Order: sequence, then C-alpha cells, then structure tokens
Amino acid sequence: MAMSVGDSGDDAPMSDINTTPLVDVMLVLLIIFLIAVPVVIQSIDLALPKVQFEPTTTKPENVSLSITGAGGQCKVYWGMTEVTSKELLDRAVVKLKAEIERQGGPNAAGLELPEVHIRGDINTPYRCIGGTIYTMQMAGFAKVGFISEPEAGSNVTRI
Repeated sequence: MAMSVGDSGDDAPMSDINTTPLVDVMLVLLIIFLIAVPVVIQSIDLALPKVQFEPTTTKPENVSLSITGAGGQCKVYWGMTEVTSKELLDRAVVKLKAEIERQGGPNAAGLELPEVHIRGDINTPYRCIGGTIYTMQMAGFAKVGFISEPEAGSNVTRI
C-alpha cells in the first residue's frame, strides 16, 4: 500500500477521497431501511361477509350431480343414474341446448342458464370433483355450485 504524504514537491491539490466513511454511512442506512420497510408496509383492512350458509333455490332446469370416490373409483350420478365422463358431457350439452331453445334461442333477452349443483362425498378425491367441474364447464355451464349439509343447530341467517 502506498501513502501520499504530500512532500513530492508539487503544489497540486490532492484529488483522492477516503471512501470508508461513505461506505459506513451507506451500510447503516441499508440496515435501517431493511428494518423499517416491513414496519411501514400495511395491509388494507376489509370487512368480509360472514356467512354461515345460504339456502339454495332449486329450479327444475338445474342439474344435480352426486359424486363419490369409494376405493379411488370416481362415480358421478346425474340424478340417480350413474354416468361416465363421456355420457356426462353428452347429457350436459343436450340439456344446455334444450334449455336455451326452450327460452327462445341463444339471442333471447333475459336468458337464464341453468346451474350445476354438485354434492360431493367428504371422502371423494379432488380429482373426481375437479374432473366433473371441468366436464360441465366444457359443456357450457357457467355456474357450478356445491351443496353442503349444514351443521346441526346452525342458523340460516347472514351475520
């Protein structure tokens, strides 16, 4: 390491700067910002609705599906009839087309499409329910809902 003592005979000003204090100050500021930023970041407080459960309105045009997955075998029931994945898609397309034609065609004003209500056994693997949802959406159904059984003694009111 070399050190300039200033007796070289030149009367030129010294142009070197000691950067050690600058680095020290920057490191202290970095640490302060790393500690302070998580404190400054806040989340937005929201009042989300608290719903125990809401009763569904069952219309005759809605599709009611029941799904079980006993032993890893996915079984889907349209009403009381067991259907395969292909049969489910075919029946859903026919049902949706018939309902649209009953209401006056695809360009009718106030067209109300039927919904799919799924009742899934608590022990059913997700792939069974997810596959059924996917099949019904491929058929054109936009609204898919789940039917659950409320706990005994629960209220049907919004909180």
